[in-house]
Amino acid sequence: MEVFDGADRGENVLDLSRLNLDSLSLDNLSEERRKETKQLYLTYNRLAVLPESACLFANLEFLDISNNGLSVICEDIIRLTKLKTLIAKNNRLDEFSLPKEFGSMQIEVLNFSGNRFEELPTQCLKLQRLQSLSLGGNRLKTIPTEIENVTSLELLYLGGNLISAIPPELANLPCLTYLVLCDNRIQSVPPQLTRLHSLRSLSLHNNLLTYLPREILSLVHLQELSLRGNPLVVRFVKDMTYDPPSLLELAGRTIKSRNLPYSPRDLPANLVHYLDLASKCPNPKCAGVYFDSCVRQIKFVDFCGKYRLPLMHYLCSPECSSPCSSNPQSDADSEDENSVSADRLQRVLLG
Repeated sequence: MEVFDGADRGENVLDLSRLNLDSLSLDNLSEERRKETKQLYLTYNRLAVLPESACLFANLEFLDISNNGLSVICEDIIRLTKLKTLIAKNNRLDEFSLPKEFGSMQIEVLNFSGNRFEELPTQCLKLQRLQSLSLGGNRLKTIPTEIENVTSLELLYLGGNLISAIPPELANLPCLTYLVLCDNRIQSVPPQLTRLHSLRSLSLHNNLLTYLPREILSLVHLQELSLRGNPLVVRFVKDMTYDPPSLLELAGRTIKSRNLPYSPRDLPANLVHYLDLASKCPNPKCAGVYFDSCVRQIKFVDFCGKYRLPLMHYLCSPECSSPCSSNPQSDADSEDENSVSADRLQRVLLG
């Protein structure tokens, strides 16, 4: 194969796309040219395995091997110590296709969309410099809790999979700015996601969401919230039940609501820990708290007179519930809702 049949975009770029290649020979490529190449395109060929010869570009920073028939990425890819971006969309890769030491690479951008992954590869969760991870259009059913280990992650794209739940551990990604979970089977959003203080875009359209946690309003940097194609309705409220608080919870509520002093010298450690878990009732006219027993209530928040977004509230007792939960001006409105400025709400998009 004559490598110079490909398009040469410049000194640092070598484009060998659309050449019907099923292998890669570098016989006609000088050593100097290999060292100069920083970007290599091998898209739209017939490669079933990433050729070992592709790993001879010592200074390669960008590699695009999309739209082939790849089922295996060779072990030699770890020799590309300067590789920052790997694009391998629309192939036949799965969780068994990657070399064991793949997680030791310095990759910052990784795109495995349009493949056959049923699980997120453990090697990907070990990439300490990874900033962008895309596995859209695969067969993923879960998001592993170990996702929290990729602390440098800024973009996570998992749209078009079979995911049914969002793990709370996802909230432990301090740099996450763009989170795309559209076109899945997600039924609820964990309130812990409000710890994603850097989040600017949250795409949840075309899922099975019927409500959102009220804490979603505390995502102060959120600029886009996409919710179209979800059954955001209140019809299922009738199925919600309220379990009366236990004697332990009643005692705990009394201590917390009356601000009774306590310390580890007064109580066993497990009771001190229990008391520290108290949640304040969101009803501004109620000074109560709750622990395990609460009333779930859906309230529709009016966004600038145009959108009404159902948010889940957790109240301390049925007495805190409004007779008409759909009335945004009811007594049970939270301070969080009323304190959010109009210009803040205008930046939240529901489509």
